Amino acid sequence: MQYSAEKVRSEFDQTESLCPVCLALVDAFLIVRDGRVIMEKTCEVHGKFDVLISSDADYYRWALKFNKPGTMPKSFGTASKSGCPYDCGLCPEHKQHTCLGIIEVTESCNMRCPTCFANSSVGKSLELGQVESMLDAFVRYEGNPEVVQFSGGEPSIHPQIIQMIRAARARNIKIVMLNTNGTRIARDEGFVQDLSELNVTVYLQFDGFKKSTSETLRGEDARETKRSALENLLKHNVNTVLACTVQRGVNEDEYGAVVDYAFRNQHVKGVVFQPTFYAGRHPDFDPLDRVTLPDVVKGVAAQSSFGLLQSDFFPIPCCSPNCSTATYVYVDGGNATPLTRVIDHEDYMNYFSNRALPDTEYFTKRTSLETLYSASAVPGSEKILMSYCTACDVLLDLGELAQKVKMILVQPFMDSWNFDVRRVTKCCVGEITPDCKIIPFCAYNNVYRGPRT
Repeated sequence: MQYSAEKVRSEFDQTESLCPVCLALVDAFLIVRDGRVIMEKTCEVHGKFDVLISSDADYYRWALKFNKPGTMPKSFGTASKSGCPYDCGLCPEHKQHTCLGIIEVTESCNMRCPTCFANSSVGKSLELGQVESMLDAFVRYEGNPEVVQFSGGEPSIHPQIIQMIRAARARNIKIVMLNTNGTRIARDEGFVQDLSELNVTVYLQFDGFKKSTSETLRGEDARETKRSALENLLKHNVNTVLACTVQRGVNEDEYGAVVDYAFRNQHVKGVVFQPTFYAGRHPDFDPLDRVTLPDVVKGVAAQSSFGLLQSDFFPIPCCSPNCSTATYVYVDGGNATPLTRVIDHEDYMNYFSNRALPDTEYFTKRTSLETLYSASAVPGSEKILMSYCTACDVLLDLGELAQKVKMILVQPFMDSWNFDVRRVTKCCVGEITPDCKIIPFCAYNNVYRGPRT
């Protein structure tokens, strides 16, 4: 697959962004410089800022072909007054419903990582009744919500977290996830058994295998905790996704090792690579030297022993297609077959192509691919496995398929430096707040999240 950007976008584009100092809304220009996409913006008070958006301009422009038209939410939570991103709730300017809702049940955490977008330490926690009201709001906005993720802080330390998970299940939310550093999972098998019985997918913080990686990103050597957590998750057959924070000069050499580990362990259904976004607590950085989406894709392709290629990855079209990219891989022993080598994604997912009178098979495959390449896609879930079968024109045993189909997702969230208002209006990952609003995740982290110590 060649990333040809011809006739997709000009090399010069305009949007709006934030001043990284005062968060004022400013005009921003996307230009191509030395094969990279750079955002140039100027605040009248704090001056000019140049920020790296993508290390590969050809990929960035090619991905824009796969920008799926949005699906509006059932209802909105606020009116449009000051303009995006100051009216979130969602307001009528928003162009996409919420595929994944996040509820932060506590501000407290049992770790103090040097890199933490929530700047968590000790803080307030929600009551069960508040969470139930937030879940009801999610149902009201979405009708039939796909995925809710309990997060924090560290959600597993909340004394009512199991009751909160049960409350989500009672509202027929299809998939419930727990975003965790794994400390309690490593030490409390009874808790892991509860998660298994409730069919929770664990989104486990896992940044690599080197001691230096753990100490730099987590402030301590947490490798033994991760090992014990993974053992308990395997023992109790809990679907697990590894969430790997990536930081320049820290763990860029561990992409392949993390992917290979996931491919060789049946209870690990996928890996999510998240390049550091500089919100909350984080080290100093150079805005022109940061890890971007294509860097991770190229690193995985270069390092994994399973023969993955850059062309095996495809944009997620329900949000802005430069917000994330993914691949599905069928792993059978030492052999790996990415879905992109079985079906021509570009033929079905180019929303700007002039295809005359598509047939039923075309729309069926497009629908299955849209399900797979969605922010609501949770590796190992029945819906994803069924869509995989439909896309491939095969009928396989779902139990066997659940052990062999892996997902790799690259998802760089935005900070105030690379903030793009147009991308925020298409965001489908939403923070559900205690006042029952839904705020796009990147807007919440940069504009709405209060400071913590």
